[in-house]
Amino acid sequence: MTTTAEGVETPEQRAWLREEGCDAVQGYLFSPPVPASERPARLEIWNGRKRRGA
Repeated sequence: MTTTAEGVETPEQRAWLREEGCDAVQGYLFSPPVPASERPARLEIWNGRKRRGA
């Protein structure tokens, strides 16, 4: 079973979850909520296809 923790806000929380065997995390540590219209541009940045400030 794959486990995903939601609401992760600190590096300490992420580290603890990894130690406990959690497979995936999401939350403000990585990004605040993003409107659907902004998602394609954000994914391009996160995937390295676009440089910030370019």
